[in-house]
Amino acid sequence: MPLQVFTLNEGAYSVAADKKFLPFDAEKDNPKDRPASLFINVQPFLVKFNDLLILFDTGLGYSNEKGEMVLHENIKKAGFSPDDVDYVLMSHLHFDHAGGMVHHVGDTMELSFPHATYVIQRGEWEGAFTNTSTSYRTQIFEFLQRNAQLIFVDDSGTFLPGITHELTGAHTPYHQVWLLDDGKDKVFFGGDVLPEPGELLRKFIAKYDYDGRKGMVLREEYGKRAASAHWNCLFYHGKTRSTGFIEFKEGQFKIV
Repeated sequence: MPLQVFTLNEGAYSVAADKKFLPFDAEKDNPKDRPASLFINVQPFLVKFNDLLILFDTGLGYSNEKGEMVLHENIKKAGFSPDDVDYVLMSHLHFDHAGGMVHHVGDTMELSFPHATYVIQRGEWEGAFTNTSTSYRTQIFEFLQRNAQLIFVDDSGTFLPGITHELTGAHTPYHQVWLLDDGKDKVFFGGDVLPEPGELLRKFIAKYDYDGRKGMVLREEYGKRAASAHWNCLFYHGKTRSTGFIEFKEGQFKIV
């Protein structure tokens, strides 16, 4: 069966210095009413890879009007059950990527994917407990430590046949990216090192990166690798498109 990719869009949000993610509807909301805010889309990805069902990052974990996780709702729309997820492969643990690892039900917390194994870079996990930034929600990690099936990976390497991870740093000190290769198709999940296609089209040092200069260099490196190896790139914060292949001609990137 060919490799299948499903975009699990959780919506558009604005986020200011307080790190609160507020839903943003471009048709109704005026960005001028939210000064000094960053406007982002949030979209985890579900991938059917051979016999495995893999989730890349988990979104904010917000619920719909019925109290069901939006992420669960989207997985069901894709034709699967949240209980079918085998692995949750994390890029890093900022709240907009890791909030959905758990589900808040009233005053209680539950694992969003009790049958899955959560795979996290060890340095990212250890650093999350001591980082004072509100981008990290320690109570989530403490709950996972007690209740979840966790696997920690180190540096870069092969996690399972056809599934590799690369430690990049840049966005956070221990941020990682993932590459799936079933022998025919290749899927690249760049997390927040390559979060949206527009970031390939211009060079800049992002203030939201731990090491912005390294992030700028890595975006170009991964863009060139994606073009030469025909990777299907998954853009977690993509506004105009969530997936795409990349061309690199005469020093210019193009998303196709």
